[in-house]
Amino acid sequence: MSNIIEKINQEQLKKEVTTFNVGDSVKVHTRVVEGDKERIQIFAGIVIARKGFGINAAFTVRKISYGEGVERVFPLHSPKVAKVEITKTGRVRRARLHYLRQRQGKEAMSVKDLGQQQSASAEAA
Repeated sequence: MSNIIEKINQEQLKKEVTTFNVGDSVKVHTRVVEGDKERIQIFAGIVIARKGFGINAAFTVRKISYGEGVERVFPLHSPKVAKVEITKTGRVRRARLHYLRQRQGKEAMSVKDLGQQQSASAEAA
């Protein structure tokens, strides 16, 4: 019985999944169906959490929209998620960034940039 369930789950998994981590700034391209038309809508923000594995994997993206924090949870292998585009890689020391919820303004979306960290360590060497 469990072999059948595993086989169905393997068929549902996406073949090409972008690898990203918590702290990365991403653009999530989602398919939106309006009537008989379908379009792509982009939700850009910081990945604050990842949970689950396999077909149950999901990630949470947070952004500030008109001064209000907005979070969405996306299933990683959902057909509604067209693609995940990484705009900036971040370096964090936690698995969940829920502390960003209490921050205001620019500091609410600030995470150490991995690109800056690598260039600073290269100059020191």
